[in-house]
Amino acid sequence: MTTPESPTTPREPDVQTDAANERAIVASTAPVEGGTTDYLRNYVRRLRGGDMGSLPGVTGLIVLAIVFSLAHPQFHTIFNFGNMFTEGTATIFIAMGLVFVLLLGEIDLAAGYTAGVASAVMIRLMVGYNWSWWGTIPAALVTGLLIGFIVGWLVSKVRIPSFVVTLSFFLAFQGVMIYIVQNGKGQKGDIRITDRVVNAFANEQMPKWAGWFVAALVVAGYAAVKLLAALARRRQGLAAEPIGVNASKIAVLAVISFFIVYLLNQNRAPNKNPVAQNVNGKIVFVKPSIEGVPWVVPVLLVLFVAGTFVLSRTRYGRHVYAVGGNEEAARRAGIAVDRIRISVFVLSGFMSAVGGIMIASNVQSVSVANYGGNTLLLAVGAAVIGGTSLFGGRGRLIDAVIGGAVVEVIQNGTANLVNGQNSSAVQFIAVGLALLLAAAVDALSRRRAGSTGMG
Repeated sequence: MTTPESPTTPREPDVQTDAANERAIVASTAPVEGGTTDYLRNYVRRLRGGDMGSLPGVTGLIVLAIVFSLAHPQFHTIFNFGNMFTEGTATIFIAMGLVFVLLLGEIDLAAGYTAGVASAVMIRLMVGYNWSWWGTIPAALVTGLLIGFIVGWLVSKVRIPSFVVTLSFFLAFQGVMIYIVQNGKGQKGDIRITDRVVNAFANEQMPKWAGWFVAALVVAGYAAVKLLAALARRRQGLAAEPIGVNASKIAVLAVISFFIVYLLNQNRAPNKNPVAQNVNGKIVFVKPSIEGVPWVVPVLLVLFVAGTFVLSRTRYGRHVYAVGGNEEAARRAGIAVDRIRISVFVLSGFMSAVGGIMIASNVQSVSVANYGGNTLLLAVGAAVIGGTSLFGGRGRLIDAVIGGAVVEVIQNGTANLVNGQNSSAVQFIAVGLALLLAAAVDALSRRRAGSTGMG
C-alpha cells in the first residue's frame, strides 16, 4: 500500500509532463488549418479575445508619427530621422533585457544604474589605465552579468521581492557610479571617451553598400526562417501559416528595411554648405556629409535576432514563458524555476550594460546625469508600450523595439513642438500617459482573455 504524496513534498522532474507542457505552450500560438481567410479570421478572433500583441504599439507609433509630422516640419526631416536611430537604440537595448524579467512578472528597477556602473567601469579602465576597446567593452559586459547574477540570486534564493532588491540597488548603484567616476587615475566627473571604436557605435556610419547588404541579409534570413518553419510543420502533419500570409510579411519587411536604408544613405547633414578645413596644411572647402546606416543598427539586429531565437526556438525560452504563465505548474513540470529566475536577471544586466555603452557612445562621455531614473523608466515604458505584459507570461523582444520607437518619437516630437523651460515637462507627461495607457490596455486585454477562456 502506497502513501499519497504530500502536497508540500517536492516532486522529481517528470520528463513526460515537461514535454507535454512545452507542447501546450507551442500549441497555444500555433497556426490554424485553412488559407489566408481562415488565418485572418483567427487573428480577428484572438484580438477580440484580448490577445492584442504589438498592435496597440504599432498603431500608436503610426499615429504619433503622422501627428508630429503634420504639426512640425522639422520632425520628418532625414536629419531628425537619423538622430532618432542613434538616440533611441540605448533605450531599446535596456528594454530588451527587461522583457525577459517582465515575462516572469518581476521588475528590475536597477537597470538604468546597472548601465551606468558598467559604462563607468569601461571609461575608468579606458581613461585611467589606457585599456583598449577590446578590453573595456568586455569588462563592462561582465560587470552587467555579475550585477544581474547578484540580483537574481537574492530574488530566487533569499526570496527578497525583486521590487525591493532592485530599488535598493537603484539607490546604491548611484553611489557606486559616482565613486568610480570620481576616483582612480585619469579624469574625474564627466569623463570624455577617447576610444574611437566606442564613439563610432552612435556617431559613425557604415559604408552605403554595407547598409544594403545588412537589409538584404535581414530579409533573406527572415524569409528562410518562415519557409523552414512552414516546411517543418507540414512534414509533421501540422498546420502552417498560409503562403500568402508569409509572402505578405516578407514583402512588408523588405519594403520597410530597404526604405530605411535608402533614407539613411542620403546626406542628412543639416548644413550642406561647404566649410573650410585644414588638410595637410592647406585650406580646402569640404561639403558636410552624414551618410549611411549608424553602426549601432547592426549591433541591435544581432542581439535582437539572438534574443528572439532564444525565446522562440529553444527549450529555455519555452521555460521562461511557462514560469511566467504559471510558476507552480512549471515547477511541477520539472522546470528549474530558480535557475530561470536568476537567468533573466543576468540577461537584463547584460543588456543594460550594452545600453550603457551605447548611451556613452551617443554623448561621447560618461556622467552620472546620463543614467538617472529617466533611463530606467523609459526602458520599462518601451517594453510595456510595445506589448509586454506587466503580469508575466506574455511578451517578445519586438515589443521592446516597437515600444522604444514610440518612446523616442514622443520625446523627439514633443521636443520639437514645445521649446523652452516646459519642454522636459511635456516630454515626461506624454511618456507617462503613454505608459499608463499601455498598462490599461494590458490589464483590460488580460481581463478579456480570462472571460473568453483565452487567458
